[in-house]
Amino acid sequence: MDLQLKDKVIIVTGGAKGIGAGIVRACAAEGALPVIVGRDADTGKQVQDEIQKAGGRCGLISVELSSPESCSNSVDQVLKSFGRLDALVNNAGRNDKVGLEDGNPDEYVASLQRNLVHYYAMAHYSLPYLKRSRGSIVNIGSKTAVTGQGNTSGYASSKGAIMALTREWAAELLPYGIRVNTVIPAEVMTPLYRSWLDTFPNPKEKLANIISKIPLDKRMTTSEEI
Repeated sequence: MDLQLKDKVIIVTGGAKGIGAGIVRACAAEGALPVIVGRDADTGKQVQDEIQKAGGRCGLISVELSSPESCSNSVDQVLKSFGRLDALVNNAGRNDKVGLEDGNPDEYVASLQRNLVHYYAMAHYSLPYLKRSRGSIVNIGSKTAVTGQGNTSGYASSKGAIMALTREWAAELLPYGIRVNTVIPAEVMTPLYRSWLDTFPNPKEKLANIISKIPLDKRMTTSEEI
């Protein structure tokens, strides 16, 4: 498949694991130069080594995206190392189960910081370079913003806001030829999803019940398909 990504420099936040790692591998297979941006340096290095051994290219920037400064610095490092930026994939975050009854306002704000604020910061600092390349932004959302899940107010509202920001940015950036889209995964088998399954008394039974409700092929989505 030719997605016309050859030689494109693509930031993927949270690209060391799960959906992010799948995106990084897929981009590298298309001839792009994905740059993993995230805090998990060891796992990120493993993904980078795997891609490079297969003849591909992959950058790695180890950073905690917890402040505007760290987001700005990560974008600056990409430009210093690779000279351009063609796309941003906002992916980092996690379903941290900060609910209404079992959470509190401080935990809720912290969840928004983990799952939402850095999406804006990364897009903001990437924008001058995306304008030059007429690039694109892809935000990874979640079905929880559409269906609800229960006991995950912080994550669900972050993903709902991401859907709104995608529409807003698409309208704002139209004059620059920058495309902005959200991908909304449902059931994707990632290490984090597996750890959630393992919290049930019978993980196999729980997984079978979930798969039985998936219309397409009765199977989980893979990270690479995202």
